[in-house]
Amino acid sequence: MELLKKKCVPCEGGEPPLKPEEIQKLQPQVPEWSVETVDGHPSLVKTFTFKDFAGAIDFVNQVKDVAEDEGHHPDLHIHWNTVRVENWTHATGGLHENDFILAAKIDRITD
Repeated sequence: MELLKKKCVPCEGGEPPLKPEEIQKLQPQVPEWSVETVDGHPSLVKTFTFKDFAGAIDFVNQVKDVAEDEGHHPDLHIHWNTVRVENWTHATGGLHENDFILAAKIDRITD
């Protein structure tokens, strides 16, 4: 997968968010993620379900390691055995290729 070979790049702001046609080109590489509007901005979203709370927390800790390595951090929402992950780029106010890279690498955790 092309996204897995890439590394997130720092965003300092001033870059525009991805256009809808750019999102459509990247989305097939993370087909289980949906583009949703969250708090007024587009986000790449997926909910993961685990056996129990401990499994959810273990996953969150693995996501933390990937996010730190990439320098790109998702919003995480934990509800007992589920974790909702929301990727968006604050500096662009929308989606960036980094969000898709991070999503692909997070999917690898549960493979």
